[in-house]
Amino acid sequence: MKSSIMDDPKKKEITKKKHFSIRINIFFFATFILFSVLIVRLAILQFVQSKELKAEENTNTNQTNKIAPIRGNIFDSTKSPLAYTIPVQSLFFRIEPGQQDKDAIIALAKRLKTDVFDKYGKPNTVNPTPEEIVLSMDLGYDINKNKVKDPSYYYVPRRIKADLSKSEIAFLLEHRDEFKWLEVAEESIRAYEMDDDNTTIATQLVGYTNAFSTQTAKEIYKDNPNSEEYLSNENVGFDGIERMFQDELRGKNGSKKYPVNAAMKIIGRAEVTAPIKGNNLYLTINKDIQKTTEKMLKDHINYLREPSHANDAYLKWGMKASSAFAVAMEVDTGRIVTMANYPDYDANKWTGGISPTIYKDISTYISNGTIMTAKAKYPDEKENAKHPSSIVFMGSTIKPLSVLIGLKEKLFTAGQTYYDSGTFNFGKDGHISNSDKAAYYNINASEAIEHSSNTYMSAMVGIPFWIKYGREDSNVTTKWAEYLSKFGLGVKTGSGLPGEFAGSNDFFKNAEKDSYQSAMVYASWGQNEKTTTLQLAQYTATLASRGKRMKPLFVDEIRDYQGQLVKRFEPEVLEDSSKEFAQADWNTIIHGMKSGAEGIEELPFNVARKTGTSTQTVSGGSVENAVFIAFAPVESPKLAVAVVVPEGGFGRYGASPIAAKIFQAYDTANDGILTKLGGGKKPW
Repeated sequence: MKSSIMDDPKKKEITKKKHFSIRINIFFFATFILFSVLIVRLAILQFVQSKELKAEENTNTNQTNKIAPIRGNIFDSTKSPLAYTIPVQSLFFRIEPGQQDKDAIIALAKRLKTDVFDKYGKPNTVNPTPEEIVLSMDLGYDINKNKVKDPSYYYVPRRIKADLSKSEIAFLLEHRDEFKWLEVAEESIRAYEMDDDNTTIATQLVGYTNAFSTQTAKEIYKDNPNSEEYLSNENVGFDGIERMFQDELRGKNGSKKYPVNAAMKIIGRAEVTAPIKGNNLYLTINKDIQKTTEKMLKDHINYLREPSHANDAYLKWGMKASSAFAVAMEVDTGRIVTMANYPDYDANKWTGGISPTIYKDISTYISNGTIMTAKAKYPDEKENAKHPSSIVFMGSTIKPLSVLIGLKEKLFTAGQTYYDSGTFNFGKDGHISNSDKAAYYNINASEAIEHSSNTYMSAMVGIPFWIKYGREDSNVTTKWAEYLSKFGLGVKTGSGLPGEFAGSNDFFKNAEKDSYQSAMVYASWGQNEKTTTLQLAQYTATLASRGKRMKPLFVDEIRDYQGQLVKRFEPEVLEDSSKEFAQADWNTIIHGMKSGAEGIEELPFNVARKTGTSTQTVSGGSVENAVFIAFAPVESPKLAVAVVVPEGGFGRYGASPIAAKIFQAYDTANDGILTKLGGGKKPW
């Protein structure tokens, strides 16, 4: 049988070579086609589409996200922390596009309260209620599905609760599938040092922070050019030192810069610039003196309100007292060593945004009552109108200055006597009297201050001053105001604290009601000017220094986060009128500052002081406010103290014991400096 052609080896080899040649040709042809297409495409890109591509290339840019800095800390004069920033884990609610079921949202809020916060929250923490949780979600309705407002910053996560406990975090993460729209994230929050009574220290002075995204913050910082750098989700100072030194405390933004294309997709690695931490403040406030003052304010209010005082001829006038304010200022430097309010509150309640319930409860005394209007909380507006605020008439504390003005104007001499019968009549129907109509008979200028004689001030200062400066002419008002302003009365103290009140001058109001004569009579013994407690402290320090009005200082120095000195604050004299008054006249008024004052005589150094009882008209009648000023030691004045207790009655009982504790605390904290400077207790 003949072999098949396929079995011929030579023919097989020829066939393989033909197939290989065909494949090689196909490969080279395909390669040629691909290179031809590539060359044509490159030609099109180069000569046809180059302009369009260059334009598209120019649309690639960088996207920069700002990084908020960590806020600086606030320390007292002993370098103890008062306010600081800490990292915490917080719970946020996330709004999703589309309608989220209201019933599901409300059920979620209720479950968070009962199953999470109440069971696993930190001890002694006041947890938000379901009503507050729904409002914090900012969905535009409350727990009853009633519309309250339109949501703001719609897709920004809402903080539900800050500073979660480890147990809360664990439970939420374990049951994450059951808690829709919630997420736990780390953030930095402001924390404030607590004292033994679970309130923060120097609360109203230090202030608090709140979100910059709020309308109030926008208004506060509308004229601050640095606010353009603030982030909507960061907290800024809203009051006190936190607001006054906002830019120093805040630091500088950092940034993350991403290269992105026209579709805003990231096309490269981020370039990170770290934020610069804010500077640290070292206050003039001494924490130990501050805590002593705050405790004394609270304890003394409780003491004044004791039912047993109803039968006491003097203490019964202070039984309605509900608030108190005190400031201590160094005479030679202007440093404020304590500024205290009662009632005060826990500034940590602002962490994560204060609840409406808590804000309503503390709203009447959030403000710093030593520089602006504040009062205790009362049941309703009707009752509230029956009580005075922290801004009260000076009362008899003005009498040293009244006598000084009278001596300067040559209205009388230091040794000249006046017969004080206890009452004084003037004009057609004018009539005033001393407290309890007490008669002091023949008294001179110093004795008039010591006995707090209203009749002396009226007869020897008020009427003669009115006659000398125009009777019915407003010149009398202007001249009187000029004198008072030299001592910080009727003008701002220069402290720089936001919202500081300049006091009020009721001279014109009283003159229109009665006459210029009557207004001047009442002005001479303190029933004309309403002042703040800080103004009274500055006034007292000016008396002590014999005419040098110092700027109140709240910060000793500013240091950066590495401890390097940025700025040191030096004493500043705002006005020096010491040479306008004779040294003999200064001696006269200081010698008269010996009013009876509870607690003061027990101190181991001499204290110049003046009590005051200012009468103020409120809804339904009038009230008696306790006012007190003092400085020590007399021989070499170092510390000036002012205390105001609205409705506290007589200054001797309602305010003086508080001042005595402040002097004692200052002396102890400074190694007995008042005792040493005074050289011990001796007649003066």
